[in-house]
Amino acid sequence: MSQPSLFPTPASRCAHAARATGFTLIELMISIVISMVVLIALVSLLVSTNRNNGELARTNSQIENGRFAIQLLQGDVAQAGFWGAYVPSFDDLSAAGAPTDAPDAVPAPCLAYSAANWDAAYKKNLMGIPVQGYDAAPSGCSSVVASKKADTDVLVVRHAEGCVPGAANCDADTTGRLYFQASLCESDITGGTPYVLDTTGFTLQIKGCTGTLAEKRRFISNIYYIRDYATTAGDGIPTLVRSQFDLAGTSLAHQTAVPLIEGIEHLKVEYGIDDKTRCNTSVDYTTAITRINPSSCAIDADTSKNTLPTNRGDGIPDGAYVRCTTAAPCTAAQLSNAVSVKIYVLARSKETTPGYTDSKTYALGTSTVGPFNDSYKRHVFSTTVRLVNVAGRRETP
Repeated sequence: MSQPSLFPTPASRCAHAARATGFTLIELMISIVISMVVLIALVSLLVSTNRNNGELARTNSQIENGRFAIQLLQGDVAQAGFWGAYVPSFDDLSAAGAPTDAPDAVPAPCLAYSAANWDAAYKKNLMGIPVQGYDAAPSGCSSVVASKKADTDVLVVRHAEGCVPGAANCDADTTGRLYFQASLCESDITGGTPYVLDTTGFTLQIKGCTGTLAEKRRFISNIYYIRDYATTAGDGIPTLVRSQFDLAGTSLAHQTAVPLIEGIEHLKVEYGIDDKTRCNTSVDYTTAITRINPSSCAIDADTSKNTLPTNRGDGIPDGAYVRCTTAAPCTAAQLSNAVSVKIYVLARSKETTPGYTDSKTYALGTSTVGPFNDSYKRHVFSTTVRLVNVAGRRETP
């Protein structure tokens, strides 16, 4: 039996040398460079993806906020002037006599409730003017419309709540709150009490005067405006806020505004006024037994008649929409004849976009804002809302 050699043969020495050979320095450097290139490409892709995802999230949030703001305002404005079964006689085409409840003054929107302040004249104006607009904090509203963003509008909306207290998704009947009750009882109406707007005294009846009480509904008054911050003063996030008329302790008044939607930078509101006469005639159609067909006669050229409560229109806005400003405030005649509202909001992203400069201008109805020359992206949203509770009453069957 042969013994293994103590000395390696030339073939085994070559095999061992081949197994011991590693990367050369050049090969190692090349592999490191390739690895670094691949790593840089992956990091760049990751950063780009994160940046795109972040931009997409900002854009989606901006669009969502803008649409939500429009839907919220649209939903409330559409209910303006809803007073249950009550129809103001100046908007009642079936009324036989000249109306006495036409608004003669624009009501102070932030007047706290008291029996002395809320007299019959003030309530008449509240009922007849369901929407109001301003380009600055209204008189008496400095504590309610606080930190308002400059050059933005204030919108006031009034109506009775759509549901009855205690019904599903409706607040319970609360002592001390302000409620509205409309009568369907002929003796109540002819006796001069077609409605009650108060905290007590809800004794009006249903049709037939059977003793059954008519429904009462909560009085709603909302003031919308743009605040220059969201939750903390100075945070720089413009926000749509709302002040609601409600009970706080024993006081009935507009409460401190609460934030609704962040990133809403501008709000502009314009009003479509139904200010044309029905016919070129001297007949007062409110007392005429036979009604005049508006389509059979021409518009009266005497525009001074357009503000008379006996000269109701047809529920369609006439002429250009108007914006209520400090320089040209809307009158009681205009607001009581408002039959539609155009709402414009400018939504802004809450975060800047690196490398982007907003040099565009934005048309908000008759107003133009910008350029802002900053790194925020913006988009305009708008809608036209028909005041069905006002315009619908004026339509000729």
